Amino acid sequence: MKHFSGILTRWYSQHRRDLPWRATKDAYLIWLSEVILQQTRVDQGMAYYLKFANEFPTVSKLAKADNEKVMKLWQGLGYYSRARNLHTAAKMVHENFKGRFPSEYDDIRSLKGVGEYTAAAIASFAFNKPYAVVDGNVYRVLSRIFGIETPIDSTQGKKEFQQLANGLLDKKEPGTHNQAVMEFGAMQCRPVNPDCAVCPMNTHCYAFAKKKVQELPVKAKKVKVRDRFFNYIVLKSSEHTVINKRVEKDIWTNLYDFPLIETPVEVNEEDFLASGEWKKLIGKNSHVIRSVSAPYKHVLSHQKIYARFWEVECRQGLEKVVSAPAIIIKQKDIHKYAVPRLIENYLEEKEK
Repeated sequence: MKHFSGILTRWYSQHRRDLPWRATKDAYLIWLSEVILQQTRVDQGMAYYLKFANEFPTVSKLAKADNEKVMKLWQGLGYYSRARNLHTAAKMVHENFKGRFPSEYDDIRSLKGVGEYTAAAIASFAFNKPYAVVDGNVYRVLSRIFGIETPIDSTQGKKEFQQLANGLLDKKEPGTHNQAVMEFGAMQCRPVNPDCAVCPMNTHCYAFAKKKVQELPVKAKKVKVRDRFFNYIVLKSSEHTVINKRVEKDIWTNLYDFPLIETPVEVNEEDFLASGEWKKLIGKNSHVIRSVSAPYKHVLSHQKIYARFWEVECRQGLEKVVSAPAIIIKQKDIHKYAVPRLIENYLEEKEK
């Protein structure tokens, strides 16, 4: 379409949101915003961006930061692999590029956790390099306007949309063009109930003409959601408790939670206390179960966690039930550690 870029960039000049990462050409800050905004709404990600930009104003400061501090700052944002990759990539920039964020697409792409979209975004936004971005908003805009029914989560679909985006790109102002298409998808061509009557592209839009707005874009795969049942053992003795650092290749790696017994199905109290896992954890330690929480439900992208918290008073001290990577801490110090949102919800509930 001959006028595609011009129509959207004019719309963008009038309707763009005033976001701090759009007021800079600092590739580090642009990269930081892109990582934070993956799988995250702008209104939720804004506070995290400002915290990280204030705490780590340069990529080298982030590279030299303690991992525990990075994870604590990220707490509550979810998808914690992003934080781990962010820290690793910062170290790569500090060590391999002498602290200067790389300007070439291939160098940017080589950083840990940086895919084609993020590399294209940084290259175009920070350095005005001619690389077209394709994210969820761009998929939606292109599929509706051009009537593309190839599934966006298929190999063919990804190739087709990338080729179309490359062909539409304004090579003179690729950064503005990319921002315009993404913003148009976020604000105007929304996933549900977009206001097509006032859309500047409605006379060019296949989906609007064919009444297929709600049918596009097409996804082929349905995400399989796995149910998991967590029983957290909140061990207490005097002023102390036990927390566990998650070091396995699983959700929430490098975050802290309580000692955990996972069961294949939800179990009642009688069966749980008779289980071998419970007896192995507590052993012969004299204890009293103070309370058992109501179930907590925590939804992740591919999993639903059903959790209960068993508060246990250990009369003979905690040393007998603790082994690495679990550690004994003062109860009041638990807020110093980075914990998953599920644990944070439980702690907040207990403080009420």
